[in-house]
Amino acid sequence: MSNKEKKQTTHISRRNFLKNVGTGTFAATVAPAFLIGDAQSGDTKMQNKPNVIFILTDDQGPWAAGCCGNDEVRTPFIDQLASEGTRFPNFFCTTPVCSPARASLMTGRIPSAHGVHDFCRIGSMPPNAERYLEGLTCYTDVLAENDYTVGLSGKWHLGDSLTPQHGFSHWFALPLGGSRYNNADMIRDGQVQRQPGYLTDVITDDALELISANSDGPFYLSVNYNAPHTPFNGHPQDIVDSYDDCPFKTCPQEALHPWAGRGTAQHMGNRESLKGYFAAITAMDLNVGRILERLSDLGIRDNTLVVFSSDNGYSCGHHGFWHKGNGTFPLNMYENSVKVPFIMSQPGTIPEGKTSDAMVSQYDFMPTLLDYLNLPDPNDDMSPGRSFVPALTRKTNDAQDEVVVFDEYGPVRMIRTQEWKYVHRYPYGPHELYDLAKDPDERKNLMGDKSHNALIKDMRQQMGAWFERYVIPRLDGSRFPVTGRGQKAKIGNGVYGEDAFNERDAEPRRNRR
Repeated sequence: MSNKEKKQTTHISRRNFLKNVGTGTFAATVAPAFLIGDAQSGDTKMQNKPNVIFILTDDQGPWAAGCCGNDEVRTPFIDQLASEGTRFPNFFCTTPVCSPARASLMTGRIPSAHGVHDFCRIGSMPPNAERYLEGLTCYTDVLAENDYTVGLSGKWHLGDSLTPQHGFSHWFALPLGGSRYNNADMIRDGQVQRQPGYLTDVITDDALELISANSDGPFYLSVNYNAPHTPFNGHPQDIVDSYDDCPFKTCPQEALHPWAGRGTAQHMGNRESLKGYFAAITAMDLNVGRILERLSDLGIRDNTLVVFSSDNGYSCGHHGFWHKGNGTFPLNMYENSVKVPFIMSQPGTIPEGKTSDAMVSQYDFMPTLLDYLNLPDPNDDMSPGRSFVPALTRKTNDAQDEVVVFDEYGPVRMIRTQEWKYVHRYPYGPHELYDLAKDPDERKNLMGDKSHNALIKDMRQQMGAWFERYVIPRLDGSRFPVTGRGQKAKIGNGVYGEDAFNERDAEPRRNRR
């Protein structure tokens, strides 16, 4: 197949996509071209080190993709990526909110060892720019030291958005943690510049330029979309309108949760919010397709590891609230908050069309990526993560030997096994225990059931010992007044943990139940 013929086969347009929605034909007609690529013609480029593209979305729930079992949201290219790789339905974020989750991905540490406990509310831009990961080793540092061109296109939100850091030589970044979706500001060459167009497309345009310019590799690229984060307006109207008749059965607008935060009211029962959230995902999915198409056109798809995930989960009315871990106060650890989509794909190397039952976390990502690339791991004693490459390459669906994951969000901590979840809130509770085998939707809190006292004691002790091992005392989130309303300063340099947060930013006390 010639390059011209291939481009005609794989070209992605919004018009063609919308024309074929609901027919089930779009993904089927496009996917084979990506699978074939240039490999059949013998033109595939080979190099010793694989390229890496890490596509990280913002606030995408673990339910919000077709390959995750949702037949309402249209994600043919994410689904295709899953069919070309291995999906991990039991992948957990370290904290169900943006900045600390991203910090854990970058460093392999938990928040109580890297010091980012809530979204960075201040510190992204001068005069208060603060580098929250200063002094820590990120996996991008290791990649840069091993001859990778390291690029960022999209959201950073870990302080000092003006300045490339941690091995990044290409830096096209959002100034802040959030943004409008049209004619947004972006940072290039240390300058804030207005970028005309739809933000998700703009981020992809920049990513495609870097891919093409570095097709001889090796390169690493973080494509950090702002989608589907709020606002739920400003998305392509044709895609929004295509959800007019969607019943949104996958997003039940439940009775208001007694802890629901202020952000829930404007979205609960609001079909326009649901349409906007789904449209943001579909528009982003089209851009995933553009990336896959470019890799195929350049003949480097088989030599490129593509990772897809989100920073934290999300609820759209599930359990009676909208948003993530800070969608309630006290902060929550519901499955929709702490789980995220996660796919790894490199055709010919990673098993295709596989689902792994391994229970893994964002703190496992850094050692896994470096192991996969056969690069040295800094062997950070404060990192609990370990490589899940064995679970990735194993031909069976066996999980890792260690089937326990841990989460924290300030004074709220979680221990999660295959069957049980225990949530502990310092210092006074309320605590939660769920039998996920019998109650996967977490409807019945078993803390009051005395028959589970021994289990609760064991899980509490196991959780305490684990956090004691991986917590740096001066960064211990269980001692800080983290409310889900943002972190205002980096802990250290004379700023104590309690000074980085402000209890007055919490939800009104009537919601503190």
